[in-house]
Amino acid sequence: MDAKRATFPKSERLSWKRHVDKLFAEGESFVSFPLRVVYLPVTTASVGATVAVLVSVSKRKLRHAADRNFVKRRIRESYRLRKQDVFRLLAGKNRRLLLAFLYQGAQKDSFAVIDAAMEKAIASLQKALQLQD
Repeated sequence: MDAKRATFPKSERLSWKRHVDKLFAEGESFVSFPLRVVYLPVTTASVGATVAVLVSVSKRKLRHAADRNFVKRRIRESYRLRKQDVFRLLAGKNRRLLLAFLYQGAQKDSFAVIDAAMEKAIASLQKALQLQD
């Protein structure tokens, strides 16, 4: 894998409020514990990147900001390592994807647990997107 393609630049982060609102209003979701995945395929070019990702950890689940940031870093790293599978699925199609990973666990999980959940989530996402075609 090319080192440049295995990054997670700011352009791939979901930050526009209107896109976040649309994702949670119209998107579909599934759970790959401890992650809840919300996704919405879109065809508009207003989303800059092919896949725009949001990572969130609830303050209700993890009280300390350091713990929330720690878990978010693990989720982003796991996604960064596996994002090529999602990009391959969307390659050659005029589609973009809004994607949110919401952490549902009550404590800090190990990277192995989060990575296994991410692998399962991306596999489920691929199946769901193939069914929509």
